[in-house]
Amino acid sequence: MTKTITKIGNSQGLMFDSALMDLARLKVGDQVSVSVHEGGSIVLTPVRPVIAAGQAAATAKRLIRKNAKLFRQLA
Repeated sequence: MTKTITKIGNSQGLMFDSALMDLARLKVGDQVSVSVHEGGSIVLTPVRPVIAAGQAAATAKRLIRKNAKLFRQLA
């Protein structure tokens, strides 16, 4: 995929279409880490929040309860 750097106000930027945003699982307002590698490669990495084990377990239990019928059908 080729993108063109464009002028945005007093800065320059790249416009990401919705398909690219979906592929990268990004949305407006998300933070990304920017790193520049040897040779000029620029890598954008999404900054994802870390979920505590207890919170993950509670969310999983809620999901299982909410979709119990579906999980029984899939078993």
